[in-house]
Amino acid sequence: MSSNPDTPRPATRREWIGLAVLALPCILYAMDLTVLNLAVPHLTADLKPSAEQLLWIIDIYGFLVAGTLLTMGTLGDRIGRRKLLLIGAAAFGAASVLAAYSTSAEMLIAARALLGVAAATLAPSTLSLLRVMFEDPKQRSIAIGVWIASFSAGGAIGPLIGGVLLTHFWWGSVFLAAVPVMVLLLILGPSLLPEYRDPEAGDLDIFSAVLSIAAVLAVIYGIKRIAADGADAQALGAIAAGAVIGILFVLRQRRMKDPLLDMSLFRNPAFSGALLINVVGFFAMFSAFLFIAQYLQLVLGLSALEAGLWTAPSGVAFILGSTLTAPLSQKLPPATTVASGFVVAALGFVLIAWTGSPMPIATIVGGFIVFSLGLAPVVTLMTDLIVGAAPPERAGAAAGMAETSTEFGGAAGIAVLGSLVTALYRDGIVGTLPSELSAEQIRSAEDTLGAAIAVASDLSGPSAGTVLDTARNAFSGAFQVTTLLSAFIVTLAAILAVTLLRRVRPAAG
Repeated sequence: MSSNPDTPRPATRREWIGLAVLALPCILYAMDLTVLNLAVPHLTADLKPSAEQLLWIIDIYGFLVAGTLLTMGTLGDRIGRRKLLLIGAAAFGAASVLAAYSTSAEMLIAARALLGVAAATLAPSTLSLLRVMFEDPKQRSIAIGVWIASFSAGGAIGPLIGGVLLTHFWWGSVFLAAVPVMVLLLILGPSLLPEYRDPEAGDLDIFSAVLSIAAVLAVIYGIKRIAADGADAQALGAIAAGAVIGILFVLRQRRMKDPLLDMSLFRNPAFSGALLINVVGFFAMFSAFLFIAQYLQLVLGLSALEAGLWTAPSGVAFILGSTLTAPLSQKLPPATTVASGFVVAALGFVLIAWTGSPMPIATIVGGFIVFSLGLAPVVTLMTDLIVGAAPPERAGAAAGMAETSTEFGGAAGIAVLGSLVTALYRDGIVGTLPSELSAEQIRSAEDTLGAAIAVASDLSGPSAGTVLDTARNAFSGAFQVTTLLSAFIVTLAAILAVTLLRRVRPAAG
């Protein structure tokens, strides 16, 4: 009995074991985004970086990840995705050692920059390998659900492992945790992962790569500056410059025979619609993660490790939601699955905001679990649609676009909603602080909640308690408004999903 050549080849045990191998760098990628926040107080005491150097230590990793994702995804299509993954894993391990044993702020910034470039090889390489390892759409949906869940697992266990390491070892130990995992990937990868490259790919257009990196870096820098300092001329100028460079990049791609990014992909409604919905989903998600972490620590007074423990259930919910996506997508159209996920997420946001101020920790964690459960199928299915819409030889570039949309959505959400929280906080605290505070103390307390807590620690008597209560109430009110706005945004996103994906067939269909 002859087999139908149009029937996708089902995955074997080798592919499923390979999926477990691909999950390793994804877990570490997410962990590295979380553990540094715990280590900041320790490395600050040791390396004594300036305020500007500390910002670069924190931000340079994300900047270079976002800027080089598309280039790395396309590079994998050309030189081989497994080869790029293994090169990136070796570089990530070496940069982790360099970061762990940094003896100055400048050395740590350089190490974090190398980590960012190496990390940019991991997500698109692993995701594009899934595209060729799992030809059957049903099996690919399951595999991408596991892939998404591995990031959630890394985000959930990162604070826990980081807290344990910092309790017993020096701050550099949080970086060394990556080394044995990357060594394991280098050992298992060559035998368990297939190699794939575009057999007809031309040489990498270096000028296109430079344009794409410059465009993304300029826009991300401008967005992050807005989040930190407001919409000043430098931030708006960076975004405008990035937009102009981006237009030049697009024009160049349209003229090229073998472009860095195939612009025809955007004519596919599944691809373009999924990209836009992915941006909106991460716009709401990343900002919520940030505000909830701040609320637990600065308003409720939990330590970083305690906050990590309380947020771990949301990571479990995200993992559960990711694994449920495949069976849901086999029974429901993508538009229905995504819109339903956004509606569940909206209920989670409303649950957090509706309880009033101060918000009980059980309500915050419960709402966090609900909206994570709702957003997980959205992220998983959008990733599946983006990669599935691209032909196998372009899967690396598509994976790079998927990850770039994640970075854009997250950065924009933190910038826009973060600026709103800051404005509402200042509006709620101005004119309410004790009159015996100096003008400098008042300006500092009106700036951020963290600064207000620092001011209160220098005071004694009733004034300290008044500053704390006033600042925390102002932040709680701002957080409440922004959470309701997030509920409104994801409700609009549900309508957007129905509109953009109404004609898209299920990937498992």
